[in-house]
Amino acid sequence: MDAVAARAGAGKGSLYRRWPGRAELVADAVRHAMPEFVPPPDDGDLRDQLTAALRRCADDLHGPSGQASRGLLAEAVRSPDLLRIIRALVTENVCTPILEVLRRGVVRGEVRAAALTPRIAGVGTDLLFVHFLLHGSPISDAVLTEIVHDVLLPLVTIR
Repeated sequence: MDAVAARAGAGKGSLYRRWPGRAELVADAVRHAMPEFVPPPDDGDLRDQLTAALRRCADDLHGPSGQASRGLLAEAVRSPDLLRIIRALVTENVCTPILEVLRRGVVRGEVRAAALTPRIAGVGTDLLFVHFLLHGSPISDAVLTEIVHDVLLPLVTIR
């Protein structure tokens, strides 16, 4: 907080009026650093769209916001408020675009309508994040292909 206050040319008190602690300040910085995550173009291929969406997430994890996310997760274990902030970030920036990809699949008759839930939309990114935490980044195309082919497609498609 001292370094942020010095760089901003402000007192620490002004920082604490806006952010109750370091973790909340970092979470807000991550929110602003994350590029807007929009669904990939609808090319009619569910596999390609899911892979493109997960590639975007994997690339973000490889950048500065991903590194900050590791620290945030460690803090979130002790802070329910911070955990809510992180959950909202993931829902807004990741699950909503993936839900759109799944919705398109429902319209085309490829995806079960019951698969249009935030929990199911978050499965792929949850697996990416666990891989990132355990193995680091960058996340390979092989990992993305495995998640889409072996987990997501069997989970969401009409059999």
